[in-house]
Amino acid sequence: QVQLVESGGGLVQAGDSLRLSCAASGRTFSNYAMAWFRQAPGKEREFVASSIWSVGSTYYANSVKGRFTISRDNAKSTLYLQMNSLKPEDTAVYFCAARIEVLRGVHYTSHSDYAYWGQGTQVTVSS
Repeated sequence: QVQLVESGGGLVQAGDSLRLSCAASGRTFSNYAMAWFRQAPGKEREFVASSIWSVGSTYYANSVKGRFTISRDNAKSTLYLQMNSLKPEDTAVYFCAARIEVLRGVHYTSHSDYAYWGQGTQVTVSS
């Protein structure tokens, strides 16, 4: 079992930055592929970014590429999402997710691929 706790959300203005954190506990953090998803009201949960430590690889949704950066500190068992140039359409609840890395270096972008989830943190971007 892996426990995930997100933090860092808040209310910001368009163009501002936020950094989300996801603290993991329970298993060896480096063995897990990690990702951020988000869900806006009335919409399905969507992939934002993923990180695979074993191959040093990251992957982003087109909507956030160039603005968001996913990173991880395995020593602290923490995943981060640096969000710059925020837009009102980035408003959502952001979730941290984890899964065992079965196929080395493969990024998974469907929420059904992830077994472990945090409770989410709200990000609201005003125009």
